[in-house]
Amino acid sequence: MNNVLGVINLSINQPLLHELTYSRATATVPFGGRYRLIDFVLSNMVNSGINNVAVLAHNNYRSIIDHLGSGKEWDLDRKYRGLFILPPNNSNVPGFNGDLQNFYGSLEYFARSTEEYVIVSSSHMICNINYTEAVENHKRTNADITVIYKEMDVDRDDFSNLITLDLAQDGRVVRMTENRQNKESNKAYMRMIIIKKELLINLVKKSVNQNYYDLVRHVIIRNLNELKVYGYEYKGYLAVINSVQNYFKHSKELLNPEVWKSLFYEPGVIYTKIKDEPPARYASSAVVKNSQVANGCIIEGTVENSILFRGVRIGKGAVVRNSIVMQKCVIDEDSSLDHVILDKEVHVTRGNKLAGEEMSPTVFSKKSII
Repeated sequence: MNNVLGVINLSINQPLLHELTYSRATATVPFGGRYRLIDFVLSNMVNSGINNVAVLAHNNYRSIIDHLGSGKEWDLDRKYRGLFILPPNNSNVPGFNGDLQNFYGSLEYFARSTEEYVIVSSSHMICNINYTEAVENHKRTNADITVIYKEMDVDRDDFSNLITLDLAQDGRVVRMTENRQNKESNKAYMRMIIIKKELLINLVKKSVNQNYYDLVRHVIIRNLNELKVYGYEYKGYLAVINSVQNYFKHSKELLNPEVWKSLFYEPGVIYTKIKDEPPARYASSAVVKNSQVANGCIIEGTVENSILFRGVRIGKGAVVRNSIVMQKCVIDEDSSLDHVILDKEVHVTRGNKLAGEEMSPTVFSKKSII
């Protein structure tokens, strides 16, 4: 899809992730043992044949630059096209009013690009999707905007902070409702759209000139009657990472081999920044059950139903259950964790007992000493 420009819109952070985003952008929150949230949307674009990708950065974007670098791991370190990290637009408009402010500040980049179509996506909707069929459907329906959605389980899934769609029989979007005020619809908007580049540029200019700054509210919802907005259904696995509870829930779901396979390998492989580390080492005293253990870990204690990121050390007699332990954490001897999330480089000293609950895991911020 050389005719499609990929745009990863990071202008809106997820404040409900609390400690996990104090020192990083939502897009770089660690997930699945060695990945970051942005890896999924970036890999999806590359696997769909998109070789020109712009990242619209917002706050804490140093972590974005550190993780993505030149884009080598995604084959985007190119002389022509490739990966572009566009800094936030803080000029002319006081404060931050909405994501269109950053689109407006990058209009020169959009105008200079040669692609006809644009796919805009956020980073907190985790899935494995090939955009080729969605783009073909966009052309086939002659849509102005195509929004990608997922049919959710009303009884099981969390609809808070989501936007739901109502569709006509021909697939045209007739209503979009924030925070699921419309309880009749289970179609959740995945914060992904397909649109012609020239139309996007015109809508951004028009909206900002009228002091409108929100892509969803002021470009899509506000123009539902004037523009042909169609829905495209995604049928694969979706993880919405918009709260600590959902982060914990979907992380634990990765312990199901079928979920892991569908998210990381089907239809395309998910790529991430490569770090060369030795295999995990298990002492004779180690007991590990139903867990994911990344490279570089040293396990001397017990680990059950948990995810350990790279370089974690579990001391002798320590017990880690139902927990997410991020990179280079140290759990000293005779300590225990249950329903806990430890950010990077946390040190749990000897004998400490930390516990949370399934629906309310306890979170410790980066580099804490407990």
